[in-house]
Amino acid sequence: MKAVIQTFILALVLLTLAPVIHAQRIKDLVDVAGVRSNQLIGYGLVVGLPGTGEQSPFTEQSFKTMLSNFGITMPANLRPKIKNVAAVAVHAELRAFAKPGQTIDITVSSMGSAQSLRGGTLLQTILMGLDGNAYAVAQGSLVVNGLGAEGLDGSKIVINTPTVGRIANGAMVEREVESPFASGDFITLNLRRSDFTTAKRLSDAINDLIAGSAKALDATSIRVTAPRDTAARVGFLSVIENIDFEPDRPSAKIIVNSRTGTIVIGSDVRLLPAAITHGGITVTINEVQEVSQPDAFSDGETTETNQSTIDVTNVNARMFVFKPGVTLNTLVRAINEVGAGPGDVMAILEALDQAGAIRGQLIII
Repeated sequence: MKAVIQTFILALVLLTLAPVIHAQRIKDLVDVAGVRSNQLIGYGLVVGLPGTGEQSPFTEQSFKTMLSNFGITMPANLRPKIKNVAAVAVHAELRAFAKPGQTIDITVSSMGSAQSLRGGTLLQTILMGLDGNAYAVAQGSLVVNGLGAEGLDGSKIVINTPTVGRIANGAMVEREVESPFASGDFITLNLRRSDFTTAKRLSDAINDLIAGSAKALDATSIRVTAPRDTAARVGFLSVIENIDFEPDRPSAKIIVNSRTGTIVIGSDVRLLPAAITHGGITVTINEVQEVSQPDAFSDGETTETNQSTIDVTNVNARMFVFKPGVTLNTLVRAINEVGAGPGDVMAILEALDQAGAIRGQLIII
């Protein structure tokens, strides 16, 4: 029992002496220059569809071209009925350092009027890069999550997207993309979010381990002296990317999504002295048609008249005052107390920004 208590006390001491919780590894915040993925795209045919394909000129042309590659020539005036074939675009992402013989996932999307790709098989399709070279070859059976059904009366139902499918490990890499990782005397680390202070702290953290090896070039890039030998460079980068350091806090921002009503307020947002009133005025206008009839002995005619009724409801307005340096917690609590909804909060924030009372950047997306 005594040993258990001593172990528990030691654990508490270690937790107390643990590094700052905000510290992060370098690898979680940077990308290595030259180590990147590449996009691939191709055009192909999906066959074996249960009548959910398409009858289009470019599908017919592609079908005839495929047959001609196997020595089969169709008459020019013959139009094949190929409702079980669909022309598709195939795209994939070739990860960094992918080697010939390895496989990658692909996504297949209908390019024409095919109703569904469910049950189809992609024929051999060459995937090309931006430079026009072929880097992978795709083929296989599609997995389609969507579903579509249509009745004889024209009614139909579509669930998800039946014209897009995926093939896990559906393409085989045929060509390796050259990487500049092993060239030169330096490795450049690029911050995913540019910040001068974070770049300075990152270079200092590396220099604390290897003096004079790192230099911040700007708010994004940190150049690090690295060994030329490829194996030594891999081990060197493995050590560097696991160094813990504390990045700087992000700049004060308020992000407002006007479509969903989502509002995110950064912890460093502050307010200058300001007074806000929150209230509501509801105006209701009802139009009622009334029939006006003349007296029994008059020469008048029966007419219809519009009678308008206007009701105005004024909700008791509340006003609250912000003192200098108000924090996020105070701002949110005050807005909640007046019962403001997302739309009202957006209006309040926009008004505060226009009044110059927000110490931070208001971004509306």
